[in-house]
Amino acid sequence: MAVTLCVLLWARLGKDVELAAYEDAVLALLADHGGRLLQRVRPVGGRDEPTEVQLLQFPSEDALEAFMADERRTARQVERDAAVDRTEVLRVNVVG
Repeated sequence: MAVTLCVLLWARLGKDVELAAYEDAVLALLADHGGRLLQRVRPVGGRDEPTEVQLLQFPSEDALEAFMADERRTARQVERDAAVDRTEVLRVNVVG
């Protein structure tokens, strides 16, 4: 069964560009695991809103786990920690 995630990301203060660069790199790995980027948006509000919101879909839980464990992604943990202040991940169903 497909797994769909809504990922909310908050950049560290002044690190919006670095967050986007990190996400560009790791989102490029999705296809290697059968994953798809359904939507990627940047809210226009204030600091309380996330810097970026993504809808991701994987064909299975195993595919999601493989993406999360991908060494090309995990090797960027220091880069991620420097750019990303907070992350929330919601499992969602696509409606419509």
